Amino acid sequence: MSRKILITGGAGFIGSHVVRLFVTQYPEYEIYNLDKLTYAGNLENLSDIAHAANYHFVKGDIVDRDFLDALFDTHRFHGVIHLAAESHVDRSITNPLEFVMTNMVGTANLLNAFRKYGDMQHGRFYHVSTDEVYGELGMTDPAFTEETPYHPNSPYSASKAGSDHLVRAYHHTYNMPVVISNCSNNYGSHQFPEKLIPLMIHNIRNRKPLPVYGKGENVRDWLWVNDHARAIDVIYHKGTSGETYNIGGNNEWKNIDLVHKLCEIMDRKLNRSAGESASLIHFVADRSGHDFRYAINADKLQRELGWTPSVQFDQGFEQTIDWYLANESWLEHVTSGSYRDYYQAMYGGR
Repeated sequence: MSRKILITGGAGFIGSHVVRLFVTQYPEYEIYNLDKLTYAGNLENLSDIAHAANYHFVKGDIVDRDFLDALFDTHRFHGVIHLAAESHVDRSITNPLEFVMTNMVGTANLLNAFRKYGDMQHGRFYHVSTDEVYGELGMTDPAFTEETPYHPNSPYSASKAGSDHLVRAYHHTYNMPVVISNCSNNYGSHQFPEKLIPLMIHNIRNRKPLPVYGKGENVRDWLWVNDHARAIDVIYHKGTSGETYNIGGNNEWKNIDLVHKLCEIMDRKLNRSAGESASLIHFVADRSGHDFRYAINADKLQRELGWTPSVQFDQGFEQTIDWYLANESWLEHVTSGSYRDYYQAMYGGR
């Protein structure tokens, strides 16, 4: 069946993988990619499908209500998959209002536009969120479930929690058909190098110090971005309206252990002496309010919709490293310009 689906934030890391999957998997759909093209949005991420007959790019800002209303009025979208967000915790500490505007006001604008002009009878509004809304876990605490109370601890996670609540409110107040997912940390190709894994790869390649917060003991659950895209596909098409689904890789790592593993692999792939990359590890002052541990229980998604991760971490991690090593020009391009200034400010050019 022909459908018009709007994917917001589709030029970003996770969004580009979702756009690619939907464009290739559903040639009968018309896929519209809406992205503001901020520092983390890059159309090079989608160069392989840019000329597909069912793909359309729209540049715009979800904070601009009039623009969104006109876009929805023109296209009458059957569905929305909403990934556009400010997502870096450090940036939210520096500029929290920007996160409130994009993540909360932008989401409200999308909900209003879909309510007025979208397919409320047969369509769906899918809001993609984060595990950080749940707060932090101790080492022996059970993983987050869909029933875990919200306890956001950063401006970023608070803004995402607020947008989650808005989506649920529109479902209950206006009977809007919605689904929400909360995912763990993603890794994979095309991730902007302010995040841990691509930053470390970039610095190792250039023999620069590897900044690790505190003692590196914070724990994260890692999910391969391609598996996340597959989960979004399943939830969009088969999820129950009004429900929330957690998406995780069941794959917890301390930051310092992950960095050491990355160093070992990079030494091997770059033909360097064992331990050469690890010698670059540089501990920096911990982030304000740094949550200790996140972990996702994805049993509901597996039980009700049949999704499971498709790769083991070692396989996905090797593929991820290989991609960055094979795409040095992409990494150099996105670390120039505006990001260079941010990189200098955060890590003193290291």
